[in-house]
Amino acid sequence: MKPFFLLIFLFALVISAVPGHSSTRVALVIGNGDYRSAPLQNPVNDAGDMAKLLLSLGFEVISRTNVDKRGMLKAVNSFSKKLRRSEIGLFFFAGHGMQVDGHNYLIPIGVNVMEENDVEFEAIDASRIIAKMRDAENPLNIVILDACRNNPFKRSFRSSTQGLARMDAPKGTII
Repeated sequence: MKPFFLLIFLFALVISAVPGHSSTRVALVIGNGDYRSAPLQNPVNDAGDMAKLLLSLGFEVISRTNVDKRGMLKAVNSFSKKLRRSEIGLFFFAGHGMQVDGHNYLIPIGVNVMEENDVEFEAIDASRIIAKMRDAENPLNIVILDACRNNPFKRSFRSSTQGLARMDAPKGTII
């Protein structure tokens, strides 16, 4: 069984066991694959599968695919507003993700990264989503990063840290 689908199965079991099926649940699902320098085949399909699963579990789903930074920020802001009125929040991202100086960044479509220090200005810091969840003070928040961690810009970088940095989450948050 593909690890992603095993994750979805386990996730469905956990969410369905959470009491209060009538509770307010909101999710932001983003799948980016149409990158110029290093396209990915699966993120859009994975995001679609996740959105369908979440809808079947009673989530209000904000779903975006192949979005640029402005589109991602608008989706995060919309999610943040709905998150404040919910009991369960979930963020799912499939696409390129990378670590720079101990920060995890989610890479939008259409970025212009020439050097490593461009990433913090062109990408979305994953801690921004964690902060929105913390501020909402929901009993349960879940963050799923299905990120390809190979640096799509490595030709222009001096260092090449692979993988994502450890993330600290507020109480009630699963990463």
